[in-house]
Amino acid sequence: MLELTKTQTTKDYAEIHIRCIPSHRVDQVRQAIEKIFDLAGMPCQSHEEDDDSLSTLEAVFPDFHVGHALRGLRTREGLTQKRLADMIGARPSHISEMENGKRPIGKEVAKRLAKTLRTDYKVFL
Repeated sequence: MLELTKTQTTKDYAEIHIRCIPSHRVDQVRQAIEKIFDLAGMPCQSHEEDDDSLSTLEAVFPDFHVGHALRGLRTREGLTQKRLADMIGARPSHISEMENGKRPIGKEVAKRLAKTLRTDYKVFL
C-alpha cells in the first residue's frame, strides 16, 4: 500500500480519539465532551456521579493493542507503512504485522520507531 488510506467505517459518525489526558483534568475533559454532545443535540450518557473510579485502558478498550498507537502516530506523521519501514530499516510487512497486533514490538525497534515518529519509545512496549 503506497498511499495513506483512512476509510470512514460508518456513514453517520466520525471517530474521535483522545489520548494522554492528565488525571487531574479528566473531569474537565468529560464535562467539555458532554457539552459538545449537548450542543450537537446528542445527549451523552454520563457515568454515575458518585463513581469516582477511573477505568483501566483494557476495560474501556478491550481490543486495544500498541499497533493502534503505531498506526495513529504513523498517520499523524503522514507516512506510509513502506516509508516508515524504510526509515527504520524494517520490512513493510513487519510494520503491517505490528499495526495489526500480530508481531510484538521489541525495545530496539520501539526506540527506532519512537525517534522517527517523535514520541517516547515506551508507547510501544
